[in-house]
Amino acid sequence: MANRFRVLLLVGLATLAVDQVTKYLAVSRLTEALDGRSGLARLEGFVSERNLDNEPPVEGAFRRSTRPYRFIEDYWHFRYVENPGAAWGLFASLPENVRRPFFHLVSLVALGFIFHMYRQLEPNQTRVRWALALVTGGALGNFVDRLMRGYVIDFIDWHWRNQPGMRWPTFNVADAAICVGVGLLLLDSFQPRRSVESVTPGGQVV
Repeated sequence: MANRFRVLLLVGLATLAVDQVTKYLAVSRLTEALDGRSGLARLEGFVSERNLDNEPPVEGAFRRSTRPYRFIEDYWHFRYVENPGAAWGLFASLPENVRRPFFHLVSLVALGFIFHMYRQLEPNQTRVRWALALVTGGALGNFVDRLMRGYVIDFIDWHWRNQPGMRWPTFNVADAAICVGVGLLLLDSFQPRRSVESVTPGGQVV
């Protein structure tokens, strides 16, 4: 049983760790929230600081996110964004007392479904194991964000020369892992399945 879930555990936890480390770096490098802090105080600030992009604006508060870091000019920037909704900001306008329990429930149901699917896999379904492990790690990464803050930290900004309608919604490592995992699942669904052959006592293949 332990060997059966090794990929799910290792890949899922590694994806979760990379996701949270990159989000810490986003808060550290793309906002002013951790300036002047050191050691554990920086980790405490990473967990506790809120509304760093001041969106929606709060009276008396100011924007503490900095200018985007231009990794590849006109195409790839790192920009701090707090996303209270799902992908593409879906359901972000729901009241907080509805939105947070809704996303917690959806995340737990999704994780339970993934675990159930993983248990049903055959030993030779390696691609699907990796796919479900990546989706699990990504789902956990965003779930942890919502538990701690009520929103997800996004920071990867892909666009085409800042043209209107040519900007991909800002995302994070967890989102990327989920997309790669889903892509692997789709790829696997197009692969022909080998029929399982059995041999009768008389030597006939059926």
